[in-house]
Amino acid sequence: MRVFSKVGLTVFTSSVLFLTGCQQFTKPQIPAESPNAAEQNHFNLQGKIGVRTPQQSGSAFFTWQQQQQQFDIELSGILGVGKTQITGQPGAVSLNSAKTGLIQAATPEELLEQATGWQAPITHLIDWVQARPATLQAQINKDAANRPQQIIEDGWQVDLSYNDTAQLPNKLVLKQELESGKENRITMLIQNR
Repeated sequence: MRVFSKVGLTVFTSSVLFLTGCQQFTKPQIPAESPNAAEQNHFNLQGKIGVRTPQQSGSAFFTWQQQQQQFDIELSGILGVGKTQITGQPGAVSLNSAKTGLIQAATPEELLEQATGWQAPITHLIDWVQARPATLQAQINKDAANRPQQIIEDGWQVDLSYNDTAQLPNKLVLKQELESGKENRITMLIQNR
């Protein structure tokens, strides 16, 4: 893995959110326990995302609008500084910011790798924010209320936290263990749904 530059970290943080919209490219099928999952892919989220790698870390506020396979995500720093606009639909994803300019690719994963050199199954995030696995191969641990508390899938461990009796998580911590014994970590705090 090559070392992230500040621009690379910005693009990665942005990509983690926006690349989730085109899940059809890496998701072979919807898990049996959620047959209507495709119908549920309509949501609006607001919150904060943080990314930490062995090389550096950063965070941003986000607004994410998802309508089936199409999405629109806006990321910004404090007081709206450093705004990044991310849009996508199947076959076309783009990221545009003052730091990076316009970056386009056919799939979310291609764009992430092109921009940062990093590979991750971030298309799964659309399912994870809805407290469901993205594939049939996922390992799921549930809490006492029968809600997914941990999902282990495609080399990532996703820890989900909930407010009281809520059925959807308000916090996700995604961890990827590296060969060096270190980890890549993404933390999402969802403040409004």
